[in-house]
Amino acid sequence: FSADNFSGKIWVGGASQKVKYNSLSVGDATAANFKEYTATAADIGANLSAGNAGLTAYYYSGSGAGTTVFLGNGYHDTLGKRDSDGGYIQATYVLPTKTKLGVAFGRSNLDRASGEAAANTLVKSNERLTVGLYHPLTKHLYLVAEWNDIETKAQAGAKNQVTTGSLGAILFF
Repeated sequence: FSADNFSGKIWVGGASQKVKYNSLSVGDATAANFKEYTATAADIGANLSAGNAGLTAYYYSGSGAGTTVFLGNGYHDTLGKRDSDGGYIQATYVLPTKTKLGVAFGRSNLDRASGEAAANTLVKSNERLTVGLYHPLTKHLYLVAEWNDIETKAQAGAKNQVTTGSLGAILFF
Protein backbone atom coordinates (compact mmCIF):
# COMPACT_ATOMS: atom_id res chain seq x y z
CA PHE A 1 0.00 0.00 0.00
CA SER A 2 1.06 3.60 -0.49
CA ALA A 3 -0.31 7.09 0.01
CA ASP A 4 1.56 10.37 -0.37
CA ASN A 5 4.93 9.93 1.33
CA PHE A 6 3.93 6.73 3.19
CA SER A 7 4.13 3.14 1.96
CA GLY A 8 4.20 -0.34 3.38
CA LYS A 9 3.95 -4.08 2.94
CA ILE A 10 2.53 -6.78 5.17
CA TRP A 11 3.16 -10.47 4.59
CA VAL A 12 2.30 -13.80 6.15
CA GLY A 13 3.61 -17.23 5.33
CA GLY A 14 3.58 -20.78 6.44
CA ALA A 15 5.15 -24.13 5.71
CA SER A 16 4.48 -27.74 6.53
CA GLN A 17 6.93 -30.42 5.51
CA LYS A 18 7.01 -34.13 6.12
CA VAL A 19 10.53 -35.15 7.15
CA LYS A 20 11.83 -38.69 6.82
CA TYR A 21 15.37 -39.37 7.96
CA ASN A 22 17.73 -42.17 8.96
CA SER A 23 17.96 -42.08 12.76
CA LEU A 24 21.44 -43.61 12.57
CA SER A 25 24.06 -41.12 11.46
CA VAL A 26 26.17 -43.97 10.09
CA GLY A 27 24.96 -47.46 9.50
CA ASP A 28 22.15 -49.56 8.19
CA ALA A 29 19.67 -47.70 5.98
CA THR A 30 16.86 -50.22 6.43
CA ALA A 31 13.28 -49.08 6.89
CA ALA A 32 13.45 -49.76 10.66
CA ASN A 33 16.01 -46.97 11.10
CA PHE A 34 13.92 -44.28 9.40
CA LYS A 35 11.78 -41.88 11.39
CA GLU A 36 9.13 -39.42 10.22
CA TYR A 37 7.68 -36.23 11.58
CA THR A 38 5.98 -33.12 10.23
CA ALA A 39 7.72 -29.77 10.67
CA THR A 40 5.53 -26.65 10.63
CA ALA A 41 6.32 -22.92 10.63
CA ALA A 42 4.43 -19.65 10.29
CA ASP A 43 5.62 -16.07 9.95
CA ILE A 44 4.35 -12.52 9.71
CA GLY A 45 6.12 -9.31 8.84
CA ALA A 46 5.60 -5.66 8.01
CA ASN A 47 7.64 -2.97 6.32
CA LEU A 48 6.67 0.70 6.64
CA SER A 49 8.27 3.75 5.06
CA ALA A 50 7.52 7.40 5.76
CA GLY A 51 9.71 9.91 3.96
CA ASN A 52 13.33 9.02 4.68
CA ALA A 53 12.52 6.66 7.56
CA GLY A 54 11.84 2.95 7.32
CA LEU A 55 10.80 0.29 9.82
CA THR A 56 10.67 -3.48 9.32
CA ALA A 57 9.41 -6.03 11.86
CA TYR A 58 9.23 -9.81 11.44
CA TYR A 59 8.22 -12.76 13.66
CA TYR A 60 8.21 -16.53 13.11
CA SER A 61 7.19 -19.60 15.09
CA GLY A 62 7.83 -23.25 14.31
CA SER A 63 7.49 -26.79 15.57
CA GLY A 64 10.14 -29.23 14.40
CA ALA A 65 11.46 -26.53 12.04
CA GLY A 66 14.70 -25.97 13.95
CA THR A 67 16.86 -22.87 14.08
CA THR A 68 19.82 -21.36 12.22
CA VAL A 69 19.04 -23.49 9.15
CA PHE A 70 15.65 -24.97 8.22
CA LEU A 71 15.18 -28.31 10.05
CA GLY A 72 18.49 -27.84 11.93
CA ASN A 73 18.06 -29.40 15.41
CA GLY A 74 14.28 -29.37 15.01
CA TYR A 75 13.78 -32.92 16.26
CA HIS A 76 15.12 -35.13 19.07
CA ASP A 77 15.36 -38.80 18.03
CA THR A 78 13.44 -40.13 21.03
CA LEU A 79 11.66 -37.11 22.59
CA GLY A 80 10.16 -35.49 19.49
CA LYS A 81 9.88 -32.00 18.08
CA ARG A 82 11.56 -28.88 19.38
CA ASP A 83 9.68 -25.56 19.15
CA SER A 84 11.36 -22.44 17.84
CA ASP A 85 10.51 -18.77 17.44
CA GLY A 86 12.19 -15.47 16.77
CA GLY A 87 12.24 -12.36 14.71
CA TYR A 88 13.86 -9.05 14.05
CA ILE A 89 13.22 -5.33 13.97
CA GLN A 90 15.08 -2.88 11.79
CA ALA A 91 14.97 0.91 11.58
CA THR A 92 16.60 2.93 8.80
CA TYR A 93 16.95 6.57 7.91
CA VAL A 94 18.29 8.07 4.66
CA LEU A 95 20.46 11.10 5.37
CA PRO A 96 20.56 14.14 3.02
CA THR A 97 23.81 12.72 1.56
CA LYS A 98 21.76 9.64 0.40
CA THR A 99 23.66 7.51 2.94
CA LYS A 100 21.33 5.14 4.76
CA LEU A 101 21.84 4.60 8.50
CA GLY A 102 20.41 1.33 9.79
CA VAL A 103 20.00 -0.37 13.17
CA ALA A 104 18.71 -3.93 13.43
CA PHE A 105 18.20 -6.48 16.20
CA GLY A 106 17.24 -10.11 15.68
CA ARG A 107 16.86 -13.16 17.89
CA SER A 108 16.09 -16.84 17.28
CA ASN A 109 15.16 -19.25 20.08
CA LEU A 110 15.08 -23.05 20.20
CA ASP A 111 13.25 -24.86 23.01
CA ARG A 112 14.18 -28.33 24.21
CA ALA A 113 11.89 -31.22 23.40
CA SER A 114 9.57 -32.23 26.25
CA GLY A 115 11.67 -34.06 28.86
CA GLU A 116 14.99 -33.21 27.20
CA ALA A 117 17.92 -32.38 29.51
CA ALA A 118 19.96 -29.22 28.94
CA ALA A 119 23.05 -29.75 26.78
CA ASN A 120 25.89 -27.39 25.95
CA THR A 121 25.89 -28.64 22.37
CA LEU A 122 22.27 -27.60 21.70
CA VAL A 123 21.68 -23.94 20.88
CA LYS A 124 19.16 -22.04 22.98
CA SER A 125 19.34 -18.66 21.26
CA ASN A 126 21.18 -16.63 18.66
CA GLU A 127 20.95 -12.86 18.63
CA ARG A 128 22.58 -10.07 16.70
CA LEU A 129 22.65 -6.28 16.88
CA THR A 130 23.83 -4.52 13.72
CA VAL A 131 24.52 -0.83 13.09
CA GLY A 132 25.39 0.07 9.53
CA LEU A 133 25.96 2.81 6.99
CA TYR A 134 25.12 2.15 3.33
CA HIS A 135 26.15 4.72 0.73
CA PRO A 136 25.13 4.43 -2.94
CA LEU A 137 27.88 5.08 -5.47
CA THR A 138 25.55 4.06 -8.32
CA LYS A 139 22.09 2.49 -8.49
CA HIS A 140 23.72 -0.95 -8.21
CA LEU A 141 26.90 -0.37 -6.15
CA TYR A 142 26.90 0.58 -2.45
CA LEU A 143 29.73 1.15 0.01
CA VAL A 144 29.02 -0.53 3.36
CA ALA A 145 30.30 -0.14 6.92
CA GLU A 146 28.80 -2.37 9.63
CA TRP A 147 29.30 -3.12 13.30
CA ASN A 148 27.82 -6.36 14.71
CA ASP A 149 27.45 -7.71 18.22
CA ILE A 150 26.55 -11.41 18.09
CA GLU A 151 25.75 -13.79 20.95
CA THR A 152 24.91 -17.50 20.95
CA LYS A 153 23.72 -19.29 24.09
CA ALA A 154 23.52 -23.05 24.66
CA GLN A 155 20.68 -24.76 26.54
CA ALA A 156 23.01 -25.53 29.49
CA GLY A 157 24.16 -21.90 29.82
CA ALA A 158 27.44 -21.72 27.89
CA LYS A 159 27.68 -18.75 25.55
CA ASN A 160 29.84 -17.33 22.79
CA GLN A 161 29.96 -13.66 21.97
CA VAL A 162 31.75 -11.79 19.20
CA THR A 163 31.86 -8.18 18.08
CA THR A 164 32.88 -7.48 14.49
CA GLY A 165 33.27 -4.57 12.15
CA SER A 166 33.35 -4.71 8.38
CA LEU A 167 33.90 -2.43 5.42
CA GLY A 168 33.03 -3.40 1.89
CA ALA A 169 30.72 -3.02 -1.05
CA ILE A 170 27.44 -4.55 -2.22
CA LEU A 171 26.71 -5.07 -5.90
CA PHE A 172 22.99 -5.40 -6.74
CA PHE A 173 22.05 -6.99 -10.05
